[in-house]
Amino acid sequence: MQRFVCKFGGSSLADAGQFKKVADIIRSRSSRKYIVASAPGKRCPDDIKVTDMLYSCYYSAEQKQDHSLILSQIRERFESIISDLGISFDLDSEIALIDRHLAGTPNKDYMASRGEYLNSKILAAYLGFEFIDPASCICFDEKGEFLSEKTNNELKKALSDKENVVVAGFYGARPDGTINTFSRGGSDVTGSIVARAIQADMYENWTDVSGMLSADPRIVESPHSIEALTYRELRELSYMGASVLHEDAVFPVRKANIPLNIRNTNRPEDAGTIISAELPRIPRKHKVTGIAGKKGFTAILIEKSSMNSEIGFGMRFLKIFADHGVAIEHVPTGIDTMSVVVQTSLFAPYRDQIIDEIEEILEPDRYYIEDNLALIAVVGQGMAYSRGTAARVMTALADARVNIKMIDQGSTEINIILGVDDVDYEDAIRSIYKGIM
Repeated sequence: MQRFVCKFGGSSLADAGQFKKVADIIRSRSSRKYIVASAPGKRCPDDIKVTDMLYSCYYSAEQKQDHSLILSQIRERFESIISDLGISFDLDSEIALIDRHLAGTPNKDYMASRGEYLNSKILAAYLGFEFIDPASCICFDEKGEFLSEKTNNELKKALSDKENVVVAGFYGARPDGTINTFSRGGSDVTGSIVARAIQADMYENWTDVSGMLSADPRIVESPHSIEALTYRELRELSYMGASVLHEDAVFPVRKANIPLNIRNTNRPEDAGTIISAELPRIPRKHKVTGIAGKKGFTAILIEKSSMNSEIGFGMRFLKIFADHGVAIEHVPTGIDTMSVVVQTSLFAPYRDQIIDEIEEILEPDRYYIEDNLALIAVVGQGMAYSRGTAARVMTALADARVNIKMIDQGSTEINIILGVDDVDYEDAIRSIYKGIM
């Protein structure tokens, strides 16, 4: 019998009506035995996510303000779900525990996790499944770093004799039992971790879109959907802003070679997007899988004669940024030039110190700093086997009168990274899409 892990996001579990859709999806296929649940999301555009309400509750309690109204509103959200589902659930005891926690020294991660905790317990009760608290089997160290291998071993033991379970997403615990959360959207990561632990046949990530799109629909009108892509392509697109699922959710299932299927809870008949180690043998219509990008970068370029013969020059340049905790995005180089591209928000606090150190340590002939850059990634595994893709990208940008500030292409030819002015970002995305898709 196949075993699927199904993660359902906040929009999929926002109210009782969505719970019923989720239950129908789970019951429609017997292999859907391991469920990961998020906290209730928005029921309408003007609604508030339960996680945001929990954060507000925490901040009020931390500042010794009255948190009773916010906690009452949280209670009402869950009461509405329980009542409309017609199940028996002791919500009073659970809210009393949260209230006692807030009366002491409240923990931010504990409060943030209670949305997933309660929603998962309610879903388990509705389905007749067993509830698993990830605080017992998803492990962080004393500093809050995720312990991948220990978690894998603990989850294997916790799930070895169980089927039909609901695991709360988003959190685990440190060695002393203190709750520790992943970053926002971390239920995606929990689902991936569970899939790896049980060696699932498929990890289904159910959300409110029918898979991934080839470009941002806020920029490109009606971009086509992506039927299949590889983990390498997903990693590139996710890092550059394609945000259908949490960036770190790729690693556990990729390591275990488990396919991932992004599906739409509101349109379960749609096939969604399949993500796997290798592409299916059916030829793709498009050589480029997708286009994604982000604004807010700075490029620092230095010139120095005979730089290429100065051993260790590049290492010293990069170390200056590393010493200030500034991550490097890209490093375009020439014979006597070298550039680094960094996120402006990370660079700005140390800008003067870094420039002083560049002048002192590297003694460049000249240096330039360019702010307000956007990076655009054109991604596609098929690009490595197709001639002319880069030329078509450049032609499309030239026709749109977009000036290219930077070009970086890896040796695997899976992506082309372009730097343009922030003000040209949307036009660049649209022109590339029109020119190559």
